[in-house]
Amino acid sequence: MLIKSLENILDTDSDVHGEGWESRRLLLADDDLGYSFHDTVMQEGAIVEMHYKHHIETVYCLSGEAEVTNEESGEVHHITPGKMYVLNKHERHTFKALTEFRDICVFTPALSGRETHDADGSYPQA
Repeated sequence: MLIKSLENILDTDSDVHGEGWESRRLLLADDDLGYSFHDTVMQEGAIVEMHYKHHIETVYCLSGEAEVTNEESGEVHHITPGKMYVLNKHERHTFKALTEFRDICVFTPALSGRETHDADGSYPQA
């Protein structure tokens, strides 16, 4: 059994910050589970363009409001607490935090923990 706590992740190498976001990476590739599990906070007004070409991401909103735009179809989705979205077809998308937004997300394959978004918004292949 594996037990981890958010308080033990904060201010460590698993607490990764970018422009307008913080990803507290609770489970990573080294945990050997096949997926990674993240507690993420997006600052109000943050706009991030992403394109996970090598990963599937599932996002479940805990608090706040956001818009996620599928840049391939033009569809805009309003995300609020209790809603989930999955980038199951590697969709290029833009995330806009309308308020401070907190979510839990899962990546497959698992992230190592130190990835940052490339210029096109993707993470390197695992």
